[in-house]
Amino acid sequence: MTDPRTWTGCVFIGMSLDGFIARPDGDLDWLTDPAVRPHTAESTAHPALEWETFFPTVDTLVMGRSTYETVLGFEEWPFGGKRVIVLSTTLQADDRVAVARTVDEARGLLDAEAAARVYIDGGRTIQSFLAAGLVDELTVSIAPILIGQGARLFGELTEDVHLTLRGHHSSEGDGLVRVTYDVSRAGL
Repeated sequence: MTDPRTWTGCVFIGMSLDGFIARPDGDLDWLTDPAVRPHTAESTAHPALEWETFFPTVDTLVMGRSTYETVLGFEEWPFGGKRVIVLSTTLQADDRVAVARTVDEARGLLDAEAAARVYIDGGRTIQSFLAAGLVDELTVSIAPILIGQGARLFGELTEDVHLTLRGHHSSEGDGLVRVTYDVSRAGL
């Protein structure tokens, strides 16, 4: 059966080398304010996506409630001009976001809004979309730190998810190793 979706599901996220996207209390200081140390940079003919080139290509975001509440703490709303869907069973919509109670409901909104490139953000949301086969592209920036505990990027899966490396590189300033993968469809 072919996937009738017309939109591409894209993940762009940072994680610690041991696989966490936030500390247990949600703190991201290890990613947003890393200790300055000299790192070796590695460029390739096929670099991974970077935020400055990735974000302008998306027209819609889907995030979980925890991620949404984190964003509300920012000085400015960072998603002006983009449609935003928040997955939550209790949140009420406001003028900046639509609320979907389930992944299926979010998919219906994305289809109805004729979304093209959808940025999927937040650990549980990424896990749910990945399990539903709705992630097509995965960019992970791996930070040079082990934090030992917190919110994991990937959870349990019922089957393997095969990835095809599209690009990679590392940067001298922050030591992030960035990788972009295409998510392979079953049988491909």
